[in-house]
Amino acid sequence: MPNRNVFSWNIIIGEFSRSGFALKSIGLFLRMWRETNVRPDDFTLPLVLRACSASPEKKLGDLIHVLCLKLGFGESLFVSSALVIMYVDMGKILNARKLFDDMLVRDSVLYTAMFGGYVQQGEAVLGLSLFREMVFSRFSLDSVVMVSLLMACGQLGALKHGKSVHGWCIRRCSCLGLNLGNAITDISVILGYGLDGDVVTSIKLFDEMIQEGIEPNEVTFLGVLSACAHGGLVEKSWLYLRQMQEYKIVPELKHYASVADCMSRAGLLEEAEKFMEDMPVEPDEAVLGAVLSGCKVYGNVEVGERVARKLIELDSGKAGYYVTLAGLYSATGRFDEAESLRQWMKEKQISKVPDHQKSFSYSETATGGQDLTTKSLDDFSTGGIEGQAENIVRRKKKGRKEKRVGKKKP
Repeated sequence: MPNRNVFSWNIIIGEFSRSGFALKSIGLFLRMWRETNVRPDDFTLPLVLRACSASPEKKLGDLIHVLCLKLGFGESLFVSSALVIMYVDMGKILNARKLFDDMLVRDSVLYTAMFGGYVQQGEAVLGLSLFREMVFSRFSLDSVVMVSLLMACGQLGALKHGKSVHGWCIRRCSCLGLNLGNAITDISVILGYGLDGDVVTSIKLFDEMIQEGIEPNEVTFLGVLSACAHGGLVEKSWLYLRQMQEYKIVPELKHYASVADCMSRAGLLEEAEKFMEDMPVEPDEAVLGAVLSGCKVYGNVEVGERVARKLIELDSGKAGYYVTLAGLYSATGRFDEAESLRQWMKEKQISKVPDHQKSFSYSETATGGQDLTTKSLDDFSTGGIEGQAENIVRRKKKGRKEKRVGKKKP
């Protein structure tokens, strides 16, 4: 194609982003920036941010966020919404809320994303506070909101409120479509019981739903896999993971995280490590963190060290990983190594202070502490932010290639 404009670039970047090829999508964006005079618009950047949220390299999202600000898209509703959703998907709920609060215009999609993000992070009380704000703002409530609302009720053990939501779904059944109201309720309740650790009820409801001819979706499977994790039902978790393929549902990282968590809780740590290596997608913090927690419980230093290294590669400044590894050393009598690691943390100034107690600065995240006003836009095209992003993409692609080569039989 001889003449490529921003529309043609948006199409190809978007297709890769939507199809699950996050690094390829980001790579194409970097190529557009580096090799052409075409510059992104407020349709390009949300596509790239969507790819960043799907990438295990979370720093990419911070880098593209800084670029959005430098290009003057900080006030764009499309870009701001994409940033909020990206940070929600990454589990960086504080970052998402900061952006959300700064937005002058908010729609139901944003409220739904923020509400769901709070619930997924186990912050049901904060989520319900936002839900009330959403209701007072007279936004319409859909099935996605109801799923999050039932999850919040499950987390809080609010049976009475859960029944009220159940009643709402039944009353709105005609609006949601034939049998969809009951399907949403079944799906939500299964998820609620699963996350709440009620293994028997969650699995029983799941089986009944299948018998009634209601097709499960990715949310249902997340609920029943979470139940398996709480109950240590490894064989059943494998069964449900395979069953997803029968319904042509592609497992997401959160489903793999539940299976890894299930294996780790059962003490199958070497098997969980191999499971991560064989996954078709790169494990993120949730998957690796589940295995590391299991290593701490069972005192498996060997697997714990390897998993901790991978977590540190994803986020070298997060003190929790170092603290967990040091605790693992101490629990197994390796006190010298624990003390050496703590001393190293002090030297590197890696603080144990939680993220929400630190000042929040987008510019410092990706520019090494330099304020955006002191850096020109040229930095992005001459090895600044773009250079960092490109190095991350290149390193990740190289790692995948080596992984494939390593799996080939001699």
